[in-house]
Amino acid sequence: MTLTEQKQYRLGLTYVALSALAWSSSGLFMRAIQADLMTIVATRGIVSGLATFLFFLYLERSRAWAILRAVRWPTIAATFFSAASMISGLGSIYYTSVADAMVIYATVPFVTAGVAYLYIGEKPSRSTLIAASVAMAGVLVMLMDEGGGGSLLGKGLALVMTLTVAALATIMRKHRDVHMLPAMFSSAWLCSLCTIWFATPLALSGHDVGLVVLFAVVQNSLGLILYTFGSRWIPAADASLLTALEVPLTPLWVWIFMDEVPARSTMIGGPIVLLALFGHIFAEIRRNRSTEVAVHA
Repeated sequence: MTLTEQKQYRLGLTYVALSALAWSSSGLFMRAIQADLMTIVATRGIVSGLATFLFFLYLERSRAWAILRAVRWPTIAATFFSAASMISGLGSIYYTSVADAMVIYATVPFVTAGVAYLYIGEKPSRSTLIAASVAMAGVLVMLMDEGGGGSLLGKGLALVMTLTVAALATIMRKHRDVHMLPAMFSSAWLCSLCTIWFATPLALSGHDVGLVVLFAVVQNSLGLILYTFGSRWIPAADASLLTALEVPLTPLWVWIFMDEVPARSTMIGGPIVLLALFGHIFAEIRRNRSTEVAVHA
């Protein structure tokens, strides 16, 4: 690896880690903003969509209009699934504990493997199947404990978020040559279009307006921008490991700053899911690097 490649790798690690840090602030914002769910989703979508759109224009410059004219069904499908994942994701944090929502969301790599197998015929490895079984056992521990904190509605929305993110990842994997950034700002605006009828944005306090703007720009748009730049310079497995830091960090922040203590069932099931997630990612990194060494030998 040349000095330039080493510098790019370090920058890539830094950017992707910072993107996970930005995304992990979602629980803090959802707990700090006093407005109702629909108002949060609608106003956040408007600001986030605008910020991401401006980034798209800056990134693509003269090619932006041609990319928008070339939008086809994969981008439209990605827009739908991205919007559904944002609405259900924010709803899950709103209606249940942040820890419950993120532990269920931690199963998304394994759900993605199943969706990818059904949709594009991509067979999951044996290690993926083993890790998925362990992760699902952890989720069942949480869901079967009716006395655990959080409503079933919130946990159900977390499952919807997981399924829609898995569908989004599968579409993006199958259509890697398609520009998907338009789907990101379009989905934010679609969230607003779906929820604005039930929202009361004019009733937002000045304090909440500032928090919603920060939520949209820092947590969503900045996280996306950092990941877009950083993921180009590091292997996909390394990027997956770093972005998975969002899962334990999100409930950690609300535990520290908002005193939201996870339920007992989450304290039991959560580590099981995290063990499966990080164990699987580390195993995939070792397998991929062993393959690279064998190829170059």
